[in-house]
Amino acid sequence: MSVPRVVLADDHPVYRDGLRMMLDSTGQAEVVGTAADGQGAVELALRLRPDVVVLDLQMPGMDGIRATERIVAGAPEAGVLVLSMHEDDDTVLAAMVAGARGYLLKGADQGEILRAITAVAGGEVIFGQALAARVSGFFARLARGEVPGATPFPHLTAREREVLELIAAGRSNGEIAGRLHLAPKTVRNNVSNVFAKLQVADRAQAIVRAREAGLGRGG
Repeated sequence: MSVPRVVLADDHPVYRDGLRMMLDSTGQAEVVGTAADGQGAVELALRLRPDVVVLDLQMPGMDGIRATERIVAGAPEAGVLVLSMHEDDDTVLAAMVAGARGYLLKGADQGEILRAITAVAGGEVIFGQALAARVSGFFARLARGEVPGATPFPHLTAREREVLELIAAGRSNGEIAGRLHLAPKTVRNNVSNVFAKLQVADRAQAIVRAREAGLGRGG
């Protein structure tokens, strides 16, 4: 059976090169490309079509969350595995909502990283040992409505969330432009971004998703 083909993205060259050498030395993964930022990760994923993209979240230019969204949209066969120092609930949730299939902390050892890469390449969703219990607990609390102030659609920008709120209230693009003091073209771009991130085909589906999440009630 062939080993997973992997792209690595991290803005720290020492960590990135060390991880590449470690993975190559095991013979259990083939690193086909490395990048120093999110834009580079997206470009490599689209060009090389790897099985797994291992990326950090905090990188210059395009961050890991946005890069994950782009990779999932443009190369859906590539599973994204986040390898980050951040372990707070909001960051982990944002990564998973963006489409990441796995999340490890940078303290993970060689065996844990290899197991995660193999799992993600096989279509599984995996969390590191340090996160699994906390993430399961967080999603259980979220499902029970016990997470105060939880923001729906955390992968939307603040402007996109404003636009979605007005879409859910039944406003037209022209009305949204007037309400937010934006150019019509800017509103159209924001609406297109919202549809893409919510993975809906049209305004009606967006309204349903938004109202299910409690948006649009203010009219």
